[in-house]
Amino acid sequence: MKPGRDRRIETHLAPAGLTDAGRLGRRPRAAVVGGGIAGLTAATGLAERGVEVTVFERERHLGGRAGGWAERLPDGTPVTMSRGFHAFFRQYYNLRALLARTDPGLDRLTAVADYPLVDAHGRTDTFAGLPQTPPVNALAFALRSPTFRARDLLRLDGRRALPLAGVAVPRIYEQLDDVDAATFLAAINFPAAARHLAFDVFSRSFFADPSELSAAELATMFHLYFLGSAEGLLFDVPAEPFPQALWNPLGEYLASRRADIRTGVLVAVVEPEADGFRVDGEFFDAVVLAGDVPGLQRVVAASPGLGTPDWRAAVADLRTAPPFVVRRLWLDRPVDAARPAFLGTGGLPPLDNISVLDRYEGEARRWARRHHGSVVELHAYASGADSERVAKELDGMLHRLYPETADARAVGAITLVRQDCPLFPVGGFARRPAVATPQPGLVLAGDAIRIDLPVALMERAATTGWTAANTLLRRWGLAGHPLRSVPNHGRIALLDRLAARSGRLIPAR
Repeated sequence: MKPGRDRRIETHLAPAGLTDAGRLGRRPRAAVVGGGIAGLTAATGLAERGVEVTVFERERHLGGRAGGWAERLPDGTPVTMSRGFHAFFRQYYNLRALLARTDPGLDRLTAVADYPLVDAHGRTDTFAGLPQTPPVNALAFALRSPTFRARDLLRLDGRRALPLAGVAVPRIYEQLDDVDAATFLAAINFPAAARHLAFDVFSRSFFADPSELSAAELATMFHLYFLGSAEGLLFDVPAEPFPQALWNPLGEYLASRRADIRTGVLVAVVEPEADGFRVDGEFFDAVVLAGDVPGLQRVVAASPGLGTPDWRAAVADLRTAPPFVVRRLWLDRPVDAARPAFLGTGGLPPLDNISVLDRYEGEARRWARRHHGSVVELHAYASGADSERVAKELDGMLHRLYPETADARAVGAITLVRQDCPLFPVGGFARRPAVATPQPGLVLAGDAIRIDLPVALMERAATTGWTAANTLLRRWGLAGHPLRSVPNHGRIALLDRLAARSGRLIPAR
């Protein structure tokens, strides 16, 4: 596996124990409800220790929200569709450890050299060529940004911004979870013009408006990608569609370890018994609930015997972000050769980014070559559910930013609207359900689940998946799997100590 560059990576040791469940006399059976990143990670962690694993996935494909499925263009051409672009950052150590199970060198990932960010005035920021060492990386980004001038640094409220310099989970939530991201940025005098490019890229990754997102989540993201990590903000993407590059091989890997993968199966109810659980009537010793927020809430609501009233209320209180739209176009002409593989945007609603898939994905590249065209994808986060209106507005913004597409004909077009990503609202962290539950043998995993490490998005899904597996393995006396993360503290000792003492510096909303 391609190693991380950061020498300060923190390794969290695995629980000790037996290496194979066969030595227990009877192999435990575990049901994993959900075949996305979290569920597949948990299944891998369990199956590698000889636990008999059954994965239930309601879709007919693996990968969850990072999965893909077969579609056909109007001319009959088979294509693979997905919910859109996903960035596999170098500091996603636990996710990359999962992918390395079937691709030790991560050769099925390809690097994206840069992804510029542009605002409504045409000002562009870039992450290429930044120093690797925090906090020099953030300072260099700010000083070369066209929207962040040197005098803006002097205007920053250093006292109120202290938590950014010493992010530790869960401390950062005690300091900032009662404040929304927009209020926090205004309170520290972060220049308004720069917010679109320097911070909105983080908040929009959660499909949320900054006024609806916890400032603690924003600070954790800033730590994960900037001040806490020397890996930088550059990333890799799969060189082929998600099923072929990632999840089909992992499904085969699990099957080789006796895992039973059941796709197209919707779990209705989980019933606890004295020595285990019935999942739609089938007995298991333990259960991992690893669905998305709506799926988790549906199963828990239909399973009144699970957990305690407070725990069930916490699950019910989880929220989803507003709907988002993904629109993919197969155009009859190429976009300009100078266009980047990925362009982030700020202040250009409803558009949040443009991907040129044929720059990095093999299937799209082969189609583009055959048809002398291009495959372009447009994202609109927190956009509302009127897909027809949003699609027209997205196309118009594409034509504005990439004028060569204005006269292009769409050989095919697919527009998706989804609303199943977790929202991390102001004040929600304290009640967020964790991996362990009040029900022995029942654990949770997913990017909506609390884990007290500086992780987010796909990496949070993978980290909770490994943790769910470790929790059950420890229960059976089996060896667990190590976790890795960026440092769970500030990189500069003095600033970290000051941040730890700073407490709540901004009034709660």
